[in-house]
Amino acid sequence: MNTEGSGRSEKDGQAEDSGKTASVKRKTTRWLNPAGGYLEGFTHTLNPYTGCSFGCSYCYVRRMPVGMFRAEPWGSWVDVKRLDERAFRREWARESDKGPLSLFFGSATDPYQPSEVEHSTTRRLMELMLERPPAFLLLQTRSALIVRDKELLKAFGDAIRASITLETDDEAVRRHFTPAAPPLAARWRALRELQEAGVPVQAAVSPLLPHTPDFAARLAREASRVVVDDFHRGDGSGGRRSAQLGMREQYRSLGLEADYAPAAADRFYETLQSFPGVNVHFSRGGFLP
Repeated sequence: MNTEGSGRSEKDGQAEDSGKTASVKRKTTRWLNPAGGYLEGFTHTLNPYTGCSFGCSYCYVRRMPVGMFRAEPWGSWVDVKRLDERAFRREWARESDKGPLSLFFGSATDPYQPSEVEHSTTRRLMELMLERPPAFLLLQTRSALIVRDKELLKAFGDAIRASITLETDDEAVRRHFTPAAPPLAARWRALRELQEAGVPVQAAVSPLLPHTPDFAARLAREASRVVVDDFHRGDGSGGRRSAQLGMREQYRSLGLEADYAPAAADRFYETLQSFPGVNVHFSRGGFLP
């Protein structure tokens, strides 16, 4: 199957297959989980998969029970949730009846990781949502596979925001921190294609990683909206999870320990603000409706 409107394979822009396997779970009893903490302001979170084959070294989910209390290392496994469409429709209607729904789609996994090529769980969930659209849907990914669904995303109108992770513009840095994640060039291309298609989209510099001096200027040129976040305010624990994952030590190994500080993201945010016409936001507020 080809990516819609591009002629490229759905696997284009994905990380190379590294032997990770996906196991299908029993059908999920609950899809919509109440949001809180860092995601306060959303009504629910939704994750089409458990686990994530991108396995980013800094992922805060590594320090949550789903990442800590399983024998296999985080990033080496993915559980595909079996979708019972009738049950999902009932759950969606029940929660919608309580009031407008604002969803963070992909709070603990990537909705467009390689398993989505085969299973299309993310796509089908969104098709079901459109039967009774939510007030707002934040769709978070670092995969160019999202472009496959650009026509579907357009059907949500202004009620959706695609959020493409671009935490650096330096491919060597990307490989150091997230070796199994998609290459940066594919993400920049996805950002452009979604914008050209008229899909509301933002570049999520989350968390900000070491980068070239030209990163802010490129974001100002190519992204219609940008949100900046860091380890200290964006990991849901005031930086404790990131510290437990050894992020300071990773920066030290690169000779960049001085950049592992809130001031680095503050400076980057201020630099972006200096470019005229840039719609830039910081941390939690940049993801909210």
